[in-house]
Amino acid sequence: MELQIKVAQAVHLLNHDTQSCNRVAANQWLVQFQQSDAAWEVATSILTSDHHQQFDSDYEVEFFAAQILKRKIQSEGYYLQSEAKDALLNALLLAARRFSAGPSKQLLTQICLALSTLLLHAVEHGRPIEKLFYSVQNLQSHEGGHIAVLEMLTVLPEVFEDHITNNCKTLTIRYEYEQQLLLHTPMVIEFLLQQSEKRFGGGVQLADTNKKILRCLLSWVRAGCFSEIPAASLPSHPILNFIFNALQVFSSFDLAIEVLVELMSRNEGLPQALLSRIGFLKEVLLLPALNTGDEKVIAGIACLMSEIGQTAPSLILKASPEALILMDALLSCAAFPGEDWEIADSTLQFWSSLAGCILGHDLSGGGDRKNIQEVFLPAYSALLDALLLRAQSFGQVNDSMFNDDGETIDLPDGLVQFRMNLVELLVDICQLLGSAAFAQKIFLGGWVSFNVQVPWKEVEAKLFALNVVAEVVLKEGANLDFSVLIELVTILSNRTSDDLKGLMLMVYKSVADIISSYSKWISAFLTNGRPLLLFLATGISKPFCSNASSCALRKFCEDACAIMHEPSNLEILIWIGEKLEERHFSLEDEEEVVGAITFVVGSVPNKELKNNLLVRLLSPSYEAIGKLVSV
Repeated sequence: MELQIKVAQAVHLLNHDTQSCNRVAANQWLVQFQQSDAAWEVATSILTSDHHQQFDSDYEVEFFAAQILKRKIQSEGYYLQSEAKDALLNALLLAARRFSAGPSKQLLTQICLALSTLLLHAVEHGRPIEKLFYSVQNLQSHEGGHIAVLEMLTVLPEVFEDHITNNCKTLTIRYEYEQQLLLHTPMVIEFLLQQSEKRFGGGVQLADTNKKILRCLLSWVRAGCFSEIPAASLPSHPILNFIFNALQVFSSFDLAIEVLVELMSRNEGLPQALLSRIGFLKEVLLLPALNTGDEKVIAGIACLMSEIGQTAPSLILKASPEALILMDALLSCAAFPGEDWEIADSTLQFWSSLAGCILGHDLSGGGDRKNIQEVFLPAYSALLDALLLRAQSFGQVNDSMFNDDGETIDLPDGLVQFRMNLVELLVDICQLLGSAAFAQKIFLGGWVSFNVQVPWKEVEAKLFALNVVAEVVLKEGANLDFSVLIELVTILSNRTSDDLKGLMLMVYKSVADIISSYSKWISAFLTNGRPLLLFLATGISKPFCSNASSCALRKFCEDACAIMHEPSNLEILIWIGEKLEERHFSLEDEEEVVGAITFVVGSVPNKELKNNLLVRLLSPSYEAIGKLVSV
C-alpha cells in the first residue's frame, strides 16, 4: 500500500506540480518504478482495488497503471509463468468490467490493449480470439459489459497487426494469424449485429453505443476482414442496413461514412450495392441537408458518392438511372455555396476520373458516342458553370487579405488549394467539350462593357480558367475573339494607380497571364501594340503583377517582333529599360524584362537605329562600369 501511495504522489507531482525540478524528479522515479518487478503487483492493485487515494487525480493514477501493464506485457509478457498470466488475465477482466461503465473511454482502451496483448502471449499456439470470447462472455451479464467487449474487439486487430509485425518472422506464421482474424469475422459480425439490435437505454447512451459498434466495425474492416462477404448478399446485408441507419443519426454520421468508404476500398462488390441505394442517399440525406445548409452531411455524402464513382467508374459510364442520380447529386454538391471550398474540392477527383474514362473510352460505336453526347457532355457543361461560380467565391475575400499598400494579397488557403486541384479537371472539361465550346462558355454573357458595371469577380475566375486550358485551346486552334481582352486592357489602363489594388490587382495579373499564354494569337490579332505595352509597363511596376507582366512582355515581344519595331513601341521599351534601376525587381523579373528589350532591339534591321537604341539602353550603366575600370 505504501508503494501504491508513492506512485499516486509521483503521478500527481508529474502532472500538477508547478516546479519543473519536482516534475523531472517524479518522472525519473516513475520510469525506474515501472521497470521493477513490483510494478506488476502495484499497477494491478490500482486497477482492481476499490480503495481511493487522497488526491482528486485517481483517474490519472489508474491510467498510468494501465499503461504500465500494457508496456510490461509487451516487453516481458513472454516470461510470465502460466499461473501469473491467468491471474493477470482475471485482474484485467475485472478492471475492464469496473471501468466499462465509467466516463473514461481512454482508460478502458488502455486496459483492453493490455488484455488483448496478454491473450496473444497466453495462447501462442492456440486461438486468441476464441480465448477472448471465452474469457469475456461473463462480462456481458454485467452492467456495461457489452461496452468492454466492444472495446476489446475494437483494439484487437490493431494489437494483432503490431504483434505480427514485431514477432512473426515468417510469412507462414503471419498468414496463420491473419487467418484467425478472417475465421472469426462472422463471429464478430454476429456479435455486432446483436449489439445493434439491442436498446441500451436511449438518447446519448444509445448514440454512444452505436458509435462504439461503428468504431469496432471500422477496426475489423481496416484489418481486411470484410473483403470476402459475397457481393450478392451486400445490398441487403444486415451490417449495411445498420450502417445506413447510423447515417441518419447526426452523432454517428461521420463514422458511418468512414466505414462505408473503407469498406469500398476492400470489397469490389460494395460500389454496386451502394449505387442501388443512391436514391435514398440523395432524397433522405442530401436534399434536406442542401435545403438547411447542413455542411457536415453535405460534405459526408459528397465524399461517399465521389468514392463510389472513383472506385467503379465503369458503373457510371453505363449511364444507368442510379448513375445519373449520383452525377446530379454531385453537381449539387459542387455548386453548394459553403463557407469554404472543401465540399466542392472533394468532388473534383470523381469528375477527373470519370473524364479520364470518357476520354479513353472507345467511341467507335454509335451508341457510346450518343451516350457521351446526351449524358456526359451536358453534365460537364453544367459542372463548368458550377466550378466557375465556386472559383470566384470572393465574397470572403476582404480588405484584411491585402496589406497596407494593397499590392500583396493573402488569399484563403482553401481557395488557393481548390484552384490548384481544379487545374487538371478544367483541362479535362475543355477536352471533353472542345475548346470552342469551352471558350464560348467563358465569354458567355458579355461580361465586359464600358457602359455597365463589370462583374470583376466573374471576370477574374473566367480568366483563370481560360489561362489554365491555354495549351488545349492552342493545340485545337479554336478561334478566340481577343477584342474582349483588349477592352479589358483599355478599362484597366484607364484606372488610377490608387484603384489598382485588391481584386482589381488580381484581375490585372490574370489579364497579364492571358497575354503571356496566348501571345502568338494576340500578336496576330493586334495592329497597334502600344496599349498592350503600356498596360504591361504599369503591371511591371506593381509587385503583385510584376512576374506575370514581365513574362508576358517577353513573350509578346518575341511573338510580335514586327509590331515592336514601330518607333512609338521602341520608345516605350527603352523607357521601361531606363526605369529598371528605379524599381526593385526580383532577378527573375529583371531577366524577363531585359530579355524582352534586348530581343527586340537586337532584331531591329536598321543598324544605326539599333546602335542608338543600345547606347540609350546602356548609358545608365556607363558610370558603374567606369568605377569598376578605375578600380
